[in-house]
Parts: sequence; structure tokens; C-alpha cells
Amino acid sequence: KVMVKLTVINRQASVEFVPSSSALIMKALDEPYRDRKVEKDVVHDGNLTLDQVVDIARSLRSRSMALTLAGTVCEILGTCFSIGCTVNNEHP
Repeated sequence: KVMVKLTVINRQASVEFVPSSSALIMKALDEPYRDRKVEKDVVHDGNLTLDQVVDIARSLRSRSMALTLAGTVCEILGTCFSIGCTVNNEHP
């Protein structure tokens, strides 16, 4: 699932894909593409470094509801926890 940003200028539409935090985490985990209708209950048990989490948080900083970068990092860590991956070989 991907969020799409549609911008219309002088009746010319341009489409921009805006990935979610879970999509960016999957990309950082190097997950292979899967068919969501065929493969069910996939376990994402990869490992991320804290630097990768901070990079993802920086890219999502403008859309975050947190006041600081530390709050955005906490949001990304919560998404990592819900996906099931680890950060620095520890559960977030």
C-alpha cells in the first residue's frame, strides 16, 4: 500500500508516490516483493541498525506528528515493533 500525492497545476496533473514508514522499513530490510493475495502471514524478522532508523525518521520528519526528531525515531521504532523486526539485535 502506497500513499499517492496528486498535484494539479494549470490542469496538468502530476503524481508523486509517498511511501509510508512501514514501506521504508521493508525497503531497508531488503525484503523481496511478494504477492499479498498468495503469501499470507509473512514474518519480517530482519535486523536494522539505529543509523538506518534515524535515516528513515529524517525522511519522514516533515509528515510526523512529533515535535522533535527523537519523537519521530520513537514512531519508527514503534513501527519496527509492530512489523516484528529488531533494531541492533534487540527488540525495540
